[in-house]
Amino acid sequence: MKGVFLDQLPPRTCDHSPLCPGAEDHDRGEARIVSAHPEQGWNLRCNGILSFEDNGQLLPDGTVIASQRPVGLDRTAA
Repeated sequence: MKGVFLDQLPPRTCDHSPLCPGAEDHDRGEARIVSAHPEQGWNLRCNGILSFEDNGQLLPDGTVIASQRPVGLDRTAA
């Protein structure tokens, strides 16, 4: 997606049945991934949302949804 800006993406690229939730919906993070980049820590969802590995999101209108990951938890097993 080099050189593509979020405002150039269509608002909804979903053609699934049933349709994925829109970017404005509460369950927006459940939309299907259309472009996965786990090596960079992000995915593009069919509703235009960029979702990040820390569970943060960037909505198509530029709104930032902060990470929902709890802070201060040890991620290694004892």
